[in-house]
Amino acid sequence: MRRLAAAIGTLVFLTACSEPPQKEIDRAQGAIDAARAAGADQYAPDPFTAATTAMQQTHEAVDQRDYRLALSRAVDANERALEAAREAADGKVRVRGAAEATIGRALTAERQLNEQIKVAESARVPAKDLEPARRVYATAQRTLQEARAAMAAGNYLVASKQVEGLPENIAAQTREISQLVEKRGKGRRR
Repeated sequence: MRRLAAAIGTLVFLTACSEPPQKEIDRAQGAIDAARAAGADQYAPDPFTAATTAMQQTHEAVDQRDYRLALSRAVDANERALEAAREAADGKVRVRGAAEATIGRALTAERQLNEQIKVAESARVPAKDLEPARRVYATAQRTLQEARAAMAAGNYLVASKQVEGLPENIAAQTREISQLVEKRGKGRRR
């Protein structure tokens, strides 16, 4: 009886390893596709790359008829793809929050620059001196409009890159205009 059970177990084991683990390969491919759809290629590139590499190794093992290795790699690809999908969700939330914060700071800086330009105009700062500030203001408006459109489309990385450094650039221009107004005021008092 023991010999029969051992023989059946060996037969099952050999049969299981005599064909590619298609069910596991399909499961891993589905997990990779789901991770890609979740943005893992952008928001969690390391675990996503590890998943696709493991999947490639699965196919190589199948080509070499090493089905045990193929099974192991398929299971690994599945686990890594699931991890990539989780990290992508977290990364997307993080990037979205950072982009929203930067857009908010840029909007505030944009309004301050606009107000400072109005103050400079009322202080009769020459138009040629205000031209760089007006260009920065126009560029900021365009960039913010594009960034908000990217946010609405769910392209948080694009939006984040568009507004990167924008609040600081606008603030620097606002400081320059403030200095021009201050110099103009001092020149009038003399």
